[in-house]
Amino acid sequence: MAVTLTESAARHVSRYLSKRGKGVGVRLGVKTTGCSGLAYKLEYVDDVAPEDIVFEGHGVKVLIDPKSLSYIDGTQLDYVREGLNEGFKFNNPNERDRCGCGESFRV
Repeated sequence: MAVTLTESAARHVSRYLSKRGKGVGVRLGVKTTGCSGLAYKLEYVDDVAPEDIVFEGHGVKVLIDPKSLSYIDGTQLDYVREGLNEGFKFNNPNERDRCGCGESFRV
């Protein structure tokens, strides 16, 4: 079981944490929402919770709550720039379908 980051995502997270002046990494999880059922949630975190499962890549920690891991196991977190837009992209091998607006997914 693993969740990984690309170098681009790790650089972005590191820069952001440096600007904040604190933080240990990002927490990646899922929540129930949208037309397909699940949506990713991503937040910067200052402390590791006792229940967190911790993965590390390129010097950045990714914290996962145990309930979300089965939905996002094998996911690669990337940070991409497409035209004028930039943001995190979730390359999740468990996704079976994604809604038309791209907000939610189904496994």
